[in-house]
Amino acid sequence: MNKKLGKVKVLVAEDSKVAIKAITIYLEEVGVQPLIAETGNAAVELYRKERPDIILLDVILPDIDGFEVARQIRQMQGKDDWTAIIFLSVMSKDEDLARGIEAGGDDYLIKPVGRVVLQAKVAAMHRLVRMQRALVKLTGQLNEANQKLQHLSMTDSLTGIANRRLFDDLLVREWRRCTRLKKPLSVIMIDADFFKSYNDIYGHQAGDDCLRAIASQVAHATPRASDLAARYGGEEFVLVLGETDEDGARWVANRICQYVSGLKMMHEGSPHDYVTVSCGICCVLPTSELSMEKLLKSADSALYAAKRQGRNGIAYMNYGQTTESVVAEEATKLR
Repeated sequence: MNKKLGKVKVLVAEDSKVAIKAITIYLEEVGVQPLIAETGNAAVELYRKERPDIILLDVILPDIDGFEVARQIRQMQGKDDWTAIIFLSVMSKDEDLARGIEAGGDDYLIKPVGRVVLQAKVAAMHRLVRMQRALVKLTGQLNEANQKLQHLSMTDSLTGIANRRLFDDLLVREWRRCTRLKKPLSVIMIDADFFKSYNDIYGHQAGDDCLRAIASQVAHATPRASDLAARYGGEEFVLVLGETDEDGARWVANRICQYVSGLKMMHEGSPHDYVTVSCGICCVLPTSELSMEKLLKSADSALYAAKRQGRNGIAYMNYGQTTESVVAEEATKLR
């Protein structure tokens, strides 16, 4: 008894009534109801509608030949699509076989086609089609898993925004891009005010919830998709703003302070009564002679300056200026 192939679509492109009848009988014996096309153009259109698993394709057809049909079908297929094409022909020269393969064929059967050979070829091609589709599915699953792993490796597990690793990578890219474009680059360092006392009063779980809420507002305050909000460490966050000058960075920093204080999260250990943040800003026009490290250090010093000024606000420092240099300047003025 012939083994049934199950749900498999076989397109038969053949103009001979006798051949169609014989092939149909052979396929029905293995549980396949063929799709019949008696011209090349009809075969192309039927393929477009039905997307069969296997095509039995006569080389000689009334309009366009089987080689052209195969070429058109291959052009319609995506990179992950594959339909097995078996040419049917009375021609058996090596040149004819090579031409069929070049046109997109996978196998060749000499006419008239016998029952045993046809059924065996169709069964073999069906196995290959299933294997190929299983491989495509597996590849897709692996790609999806790799993308998820990559996303996790770049995401802070607590807050869901970018982590320090992604920040470091993006800062390098933005520095190079702004250098090339001769555009300013701004960094904003953000720190939760009196966060240690918040943890002491409300507990670490509440502290984690607080950081998540702050991270959400920091990300919300960025006006463009190209801007990056990241957790820098502990209760500290950072923003990278490409093509943004000092005024633009100040505007974003003020929005962050407003958004966080607007949450009205109670904080009994703060003189402001609610959770607030402080922001330090530095802006620079990047060049190959300058460094990202100085940009970050200046923004960090600006953050501490905002803390000294009473918190829940912003401070700005020029590139290269740090807390130490500010102290030195103040000392010079007192002399």
